[in-house]
Amino acid sequence: MTTRNEHWNGIFSTTADPELGWYEKNISQTLKFLEEIPQSESATVFLPGAGTSMLVDELLARGYQIVLNDISDKALNKLRKRVGTSKNLTWLQCDISKPLPEGSPPADIWIDRAVLHFLLEEKDIQGYFMNLQSVIKPGGYALLAEFSTLGVQKCAGLELHRYSIEEMTRRMGSDFELIKHEDYTYINPSGDPRPYIYALYRKYKPNKTL
Repeated sequence: MTTRNEHWNGIFSTTADPELGWYEKNISQTLKFLEEIPQSESATVFLPGAGTSMLVDELLARGYQIVLNDISDKALNKLRKRVGTSKNLTWLQCDISKPLPEGSPPADIWIDRAVLHFLLEEKDIQGYFMNLQSVIKPGGYALLAEFSTLGVQKCAGLELHRYSIEEMTRRMGSDFELIKHEDYTYINPSGDPRPYIYALYRKYKPNKTL
């Protein structure tokens, strides 16, 4: 049976970035939501599925500290060759549904575009949200962009767990407030529409005041 690491390594080893089904040259939709977050030069962004995303280049240009995580070492190697090494980058190769390594840095912002919806088993989904909830600092933000309930049932050869805003908000838990959400249709490199839901949450501070 193929492991998750083997599955994603196979894809990143054999497919050019512009041909990947989730490739985005134009990352304006994510940046639009990022503009909703008060900016800080010292902010740390955690990308649970960095892949080879062009978002990394933009975040670097804006001066963020970035934690780059992916289950695929092939993806991270390709990304490293493109963006190089920087003191602003921390590299992790982890299954985001499993506990993160001890000492993983906390983050001000968590940005997930198209990772969560690949987790199908309840224990894996719960593991993902446990990581999210523990990584984000009080007052920090989470931006989730996943296939909506109107989306396709498979991507990259895998079944998907599609999300409504109600389920996503329930799973985020009572420590998070929904700030903004939006339906968005992404057009993939093949020209096919892919309905997504984008949702931005803020983690309450300990006294739960804004």
